[in-house]
Amino acid sequence: MNQIKIADITLCREDGAFTFKEKIEIARQLERLNVDVIELPAITQVRQDTLLVRTLGSFVKQSTLSVAAGLTEESVDLAAAALEGTAHPRIRIELPLSAVGMEYACHKKPAAMLPWITKVVERACATGYPVEFCALDATRAEAGFLKQAIEAAVQAGAMCVSICDNAGQQLPDDFADFAAVVQESVDVPLGVGCDNQNGLACAQAILAVRRGVSFVKTSVGGTGVPLEIFASMVKNCGDNYGMACGIRYTELHRIAKQIAWIADKGENQKTAISVVGSEQESIHLDDKDDQAAVTMAAARLGYDLSDEDQAKVYEEFQRVAAKKQVGAKELEAIVASTALQVPATYKLVSYVINNGNIISASAQISVQKGDKLLQGVCIGDGPIDAAFLAIDQIIGHHYELDDFQIQSVTEGKEAMGSALVKLRAGGKLYAGNGISTDIIGASIRAYLNAVNKIVYEEG
Repeated sequence: MNQIKIADITLCREDGAFTFKEKIEIARQLERLNVDVIELPAITQVRQDTLLVRTLGSFVKQSTLSVAAGLTEESVDLAAAALEGTAHPRIRIELPLSAVGMEYACHKKPAAMLPWITKVVERACATGYPVEFCALDATRAEAGFLKQAIEAAVQAGAMCVSICDNAGQQLPDDFADFAAVVQESVDVPLGVGCDNQNGLACAQAILAVRRGVSFVKTSVGGTGVPLEIFASMVKNCGDNYGMACGIRYTELHRIAKQIAWIADKGENQKTAISVVGSEQESIHLDDKDDQAAVTMAAARLGYDLSDEDQAKVYEEFQRVAAKKQVGAKELEAIVASTALQVPATYKLVSYVINNGNIISASAQISVQKGDKLLQGVCIGDGPIDAAFLAIDQIIGHHYELDDFQIQSVTEGKEAMGSALVKLRAGGKLYAGNGISTDIIGASIRAYLNAVNKIVYEEG
């Protein structure tokens, strides 16, 4: 049985295709789907791209994270630095091997390209990370040179090789023959990447697999091999042709649809969620929506719910939806009040806030942790900022504040205020909810509620 590895290239789309949060959500869903490799583009904006890779590395524990490099020695070093701490890292040396590609991207002739391949692959291997050599535009490379280039990469230490038909110029049977010839000349796993501009990528890939290829580069959206279609072909035809893959088929359609919604910004998707702006989600759910739709809507807001929490959220959703339509704010409140309810590690005892137009805002907060009374005092940019900083001081850790909302839940002078705080830790989102007639008190309770969830799960 040929166990095909899936290397997904969805996140390698051109710069600006996804926001930081969308990249994290897509990676989380690919990990859940059990893809073998999640490919990332080369590090260009050093601080932002490095932060992304390290954030993904904090929660991607099963899939391999592969970062592109190869055009410069610096790109190899940047990829290695970004992958530090990743459970399953890989550096991907991507270089064009057609005459036009080498001249345009690398400014090198074939004679200079071979020693360069050896140099950058050896440099990548010296980091201690596994290295893949990816031959871009391989179908337009001169056959003898392609063989020399791949041999140079393997001799330099590459643990696998992939060949790409970026031009989409070969028919499926010709590409399968091409891949088979390359496979015969290497003793490391061979993968393929195909362009779907002619609608033939899946056929190219599946025929190449039948000829012995070990892994396939897929994508959701873009022009690569469509992940959902290719995985479905393996599922439906695998028993007859001796092939299988590790994709979770029970979640394939739902997750592929969810990633496609993110990738396409929802323009052509008719789901429970509709887009209002590039950064705004407008959610409209009613009592006719099932648990899958509610879970998908929660995921669009950034929540990765366990099966148990999905059931709890849906149960509360049904109660609310029986009376009114559920939008983003209502769903946020439902998640915050029902998902991951845990014992309070930190309990609010008291708080004192000083604020005015001629003094800096300050907060003194006391919390109970077991038998200990802990206190924090901080100055901030406003009373709520000061309060959150005081809590960070107490717990000795600062978590990323993803979102903060305040809304009134009753009317009149003694109106109750509801605060929602969303903190991000380890690439995962935790929501806390607090209610009080004092909006600052509600905010403090919401922040502590989210912190308690993080502490409980980390413990």
